Amino acid sequence: MSASPPTTVSPATLDLGVGGMTCASCVARVERALKKVPGVQSATVNLATESARVTYAGDDAMATVLRRAVRDAGYEPRAADAAIDAADAGPWAGFWPVGVGLLLCAPLVLPMLLMPFGVHWMPPPWVQFVLATPVQFWLGARFYKAAWGALKAGSGNMELLVSIGTTAAWLLSMWLWLGPSGVAGHEGGHVPHLYFESAAVVVTLVRLGKWLEERAKRQTTSAIRALHALRPAVAHLIDWDGQEKDIPVDELRAGDKLAVRPGERIPADGTVTEGATQVDESMLTGEPLPVAKAVGDALTGGAINGDGRVLMTVTAAGSESVLAHIIRLVQDAQAVKAPVQRLVDQVAAVFVPVVIGIALATLVGWWLAGLGVETAIIRAVAVLVIACPCALGLATPTAIMAGTGVAAKFGILIKDAEALEVAHRVDTVAFDKTGTLTVGQPRLLALVPAPGVDEAAALKTAASLQSGSEHPLARAVLAEARDQGIVIDAPQEVRAVPGRGTEGRVAGHEVLIGSARWMRELAVDSKPFEAPAHDWQAQGATVSIVAVRTDGGQAPRAVALLAFGDEPKPGARAAIGALHARGIRVVMISGDNRAAAEAMGRRLGLKPEVGEVMADVLPADKAAAIERLRGLARPSPPAAGAAPVLWSNPPAGGAPRGDFISPHQGPRTVAMVGDGVNDAPALAAADVGMAMGSGTDVAMHAAGITLMRGDVALVPAALDISARTVAKIRQNLFWAFIYNVAGIPLAALGYLNPVVAGAAMALSSVSVMSNALLLKRWRPGDE
Repeated sequence: MSASPPTTVSPATLDLGVGGMTCASCVARVERALKKVPGVQSATVNLATESARVTYAGDDAMATVLRRAVRDAGYEPRAADAAIDAADAGPWAGFWPVGVGLLLCAPLVLPMLLMPFGVHWMPPPWVQFVLATPVQFWLGARFYKAAWGALKAGSGNMELLVSIGTTAAWLLSMWLWLGPSGVAGHEGGHVPHLYFESAAVVVTLVRLGKWLEERAKRQTTSAIRALHALRPAVAHLIDWDGQEKDIPVDELRAGDKLAVRPGERIPADGTVTEGATQVDESMLTGEPLPVAKAVGDALTGGAINGDGRVLMTVTAAGSESVLAHIIRLVQDAQAVKAPVQRLVDQVAAVFVPVVIGIALATLVGWWLAGLGVETAIIRAVAVLVIACPCALGLATPTAIMAGTGVAAKFGILIKDAEALEVAHRVDTVAFDKTGTLTVGQPRLLALVPAPGVDEAAALKTAASLQSGSEHPLARAVLAEARDQGIVIDAPQEVRAVPGRGTEGRVAGHEVLIGSARWMRELAVDSKPFEAPAHDWQAQGATVSIVAVRTDGGQAPRAVALLAFGDEPKPGARAAIGALHARGIRVVMISGDNRAAAEAMGRRLGLKPEVGEVMADVLPADKAAAIERLRGLARPSPPAAGAAPVLWSNPPAGGAPRGDFISPHQGPRTVAMVGDGVNDAPALAAADVGMAMGSGTDVAMHAAGITLMRGDVALVPAALDISARTVAKIRQNLFWAFIYNVAGIPLAALGYLNPVVAGAAMALSSVSVMSNALLLKRWRPGDE
């Protein structure tokens, strides 16, 4: 009996909330625990969102196994959206334990504040004990619990450092108070100097810092919460008898008929079947002005209906809707680590053991130096307290969350952190022409018939063939035929020839419509159209030839020339100017002939003479064009008479054109902007792909960044928010490292006492979070 072939298990992804993490060491520990589970392919943990994303191969039981692994590591597995749900709490949620700690610490801190005024007073030792002990073992209980979990797992974390340091200060105080020398001194009327205030104040300050950190985290998840809030709970379903009834949005499916009342949020994606209105889509696309909607227009779930009641048919609901897609993109971007985070992970892996080693060296060093055990312990405690890896763990994810969140608010969806990090290095932006830089709705400017050919008959033939095509140029021909009242014939055997044109049969004859290059390949005599073609191309028009083959054994005969015109998008020229102002090279890639492409390029503010227009690029060659722009491929010059390609050297005796790439410019970081199916390979080949949200799903899946509306101005805005986010990441990492690089030596040398060290440690996390939140003030067009 033959063995059955092995089955391939497709990997699954689980998003899991993780409670109890406080620092970068916790992140590393949870990741190690998850990666040890058999079948796990990757695990990424985010401290800012308190979540883990695990990719694994296995059955449904793996989810339970992964949750158990998190629990065994000393943390609490939760629902994936637990952090977002918790963010709905009020601004003072969770503050009362910190408030109690501050009240208990106030009498301990008061003497320190009075000393500069010459007032030397300390509460009796028993009062200090009564005030400090509840703080140490009640408010600080979470530190002991987390530290014990870390020790059981054979690792360290922030809580371990705080627990060791504050416990040492508390025990030292007990010894100085109740030990032999302490009792003797006290009986002689001398109150020994105790360190209860150091232990209590450090615990309270750390808890205060964590509370402020949690409050800031709630602000970083505001973008996700705002997107979730766009989805209404109820939809008005029109039943089979025409009556309205309210049902939960979760029960909607494609084909349902709904009523949307004025001022309501649209419950799902669909099309208008009755009525007209204005729709506010600003939370989805960043478009500030309402958009007019009439019968046949598309509606997007989550948008706000204006003052008109409309009926709609659902086309996509639930997880298939545009809103759900946007939420997934934002969550994905915030869940994936940026490449710069790898350095932080490497530091965090050894941070706690190194700090404990430094603290022990401080203790032994000062004791051997003859400073006394008491002073040596306090300085070692200061080292333990100031060395907090919290800021390291928060530096990158908080900036990414704030940056991607504010970008989504203005219609810029960043798919992953790597695209965000790479985008700020972009020095070349390549644009597809049709539908990206131009409106993408060309119209037929002219039809030039061959001698002896009737113009109306030629238009009828062309429109008949184009009725079987969805190409924008085909729609332009059909629109002209409708305007002239021409009745078209049904075509047969219609076939699109990529990058060349369309062919098929009309009224028993073989008809071809396509580029002049394709006609040359087919040996079609198009000389009668050379002069008008040149004239129209000089004006920026796209030219196609209509040819008919009446006898299968003969070459097709050119019967008409079609000239199509498209208009630049409003704001496209300004956006290109903004990119030029940033020192970024802009290139337009077009399948049009060179004359037409260069004419359009000049209208857009591009300079063909310095290589800013690439013409005659077939759809299949766009990816290769991107590779050459990146400096990764250098083809040889074309043979004489061959179609233009991207040369690595300029034409002999000629100035550099749009196909010229300097061999000395070196590798470039290239962003590709497109909207069509044929742009997908180029989007994937670029360092950063940007897809227009008004384009196809294929293009959006291939791109790292999606621009939710067809506004070219979002391209420089996307590069700008990338640069600002990366700048915040670097600032945060600088401050996170500088706190420890400067603070640990100062504490070891005795320049910082534990209270000051505790305040500095709490400040480090809060400053990193606050710095990241400044990104929420960003607006497109900010300088």
